[in-house]
This record gives sequence, structure tokens and C-alpha cells, in this order.
Amino acid sequence: MDRGLYIAASGMLSEMARQDLLANDLANSSTPGYKADRAEQRSFKDVLLTNTATGATVGPIGLGAFIARQNTDFTPAPLKDTGQPLDFAVEGDGFFAVRTPQGVRYTRDGSFQAAANGDLVDQLGHQVLDQRGAPIKVAADGTVPDTTVGVFALRNPAKAGDGLFTGTAAGKATGTARSGALEGSGVDPARAMIDMMTSLRAYESGQKAIQTIDTTLEQSATKVGATS
Repeated sequence: MDRGLYIAASGMLSEMARQDLLANDLANSSTPGYKADRAEQRSFKDVLLTNTATGATVGPIGLGAFIARQNTDFTPAPLKDTGQPLDFAVEGDGFFAVRTPQGVRYTRDGSFQAAANGDLVDQLGHQVLDQRGAPIKVAADGTVPDTTVGVFALRNPAKAGDGLFTGTAAGKATGTARSGALEGSGVDPARAMIDMMTSLRAYESGQKAIQTIDTTLEQSATKVGATS
């Protein structure tokens, strides 16, 4: 089988994975506290080609591409004032902590609300925790002091879905909680659209390469069959 088919196909698969990340980013371009993902592509190891008759070096050829690593951009996004007393944003670095059925998870989305029992909860009903890891009660006037909401430093944060992150808490973060505001999404829609179009062009290039190789192989087989 022609090596070019595998090289083109691996590039197409890498671009498909990249497009999935970009599509998810675009879908969350207005989600508070969302962090964009980046796909890091690398080439498979090159092989060294030599002249079979003389043994002279011809040069290297790549074996294709693959997604080596997926990174999340944790750069803080601008804050937007909402005027809602139970909306919170982290100014600087850090995460809010919430208690879920799977254990404590962390988030930058501070669009909180009051539960029926008076607990401060997120949009999924998870209890928001203070710096000691205890649930927070909403005051009778419907407010929660900024200093009551815990802001945690987090080691090795990783996405866990629904805007939540896993990781190891490392005490109080340098950032602070600010009420009446939300952090914007970390997605730049214009950049994401440009990246999507660039990825689509790369995918189409691999597709055309496969079509060209397929046509060449078909012609070679037809001509060989006709002359034999």
C-alpha cells in the first residue's frame, strides 16, 4: 500500500480531532468561565530513504501526524458586571469549589443561585464551598459576602465536563471572589472561526492527496494490465 495514503489519512484524522475541539469552543463562546482547548500536533518519526541500487542517502520522509497533547488555556478572561448578588467571578487565578456526587470539583463559572434550603449552589444544584470546604448559606437579604466564597489554587486541573475541573487543591489562591460579576468565556470566536477554516483546508488537502494517489494507482494498474 502506498505510504502517502497513510500520511494523508493520519493528517485528516488529526484535523478531525482538532475540529471537534474548535466546535466545542465555539459552542461555549458565551459560557461564563469556559476555558478554550488547544490541540498540539506532532509528526510521526521520519524514516531515512536510500537508493536501493547505490545505497546513497536520498532523504527523510515523514510517517504522518497525530495529536500529541490537548492543552487547556487557563488565561483569565475579562469580567462582566451583571448586578446579580449571587453571581461571582474570580479576579486573578483560582477556582471555586463545589460538592458533587463524584466528590469536590472546581469551576470558574460563578453563576450561582440559592437552593430551597438556603445553600448557595451552582446551576446544577451542587453546593458551593467556603475556604474550609463547608457549604455556604445565603443571607436573608439574598446576598453572600465576597470573602465567604472559597477561591482555591489547583494543581493539575483537568476538564471533567459541565464546566467542572478535577485537580488537587493547594490552599487559598491568589485570586479573589467578586460578587455581581461573571468571568467571560475564554473563547475568541473570530480566532476560533479562522482556526476552523484553516483546519478544514488542511483536511481537504489530505482528501485531495488521497484522491490523487488513488487515481495514480488505478492508472498504474490499468496500464500494467493493458501491456501485459
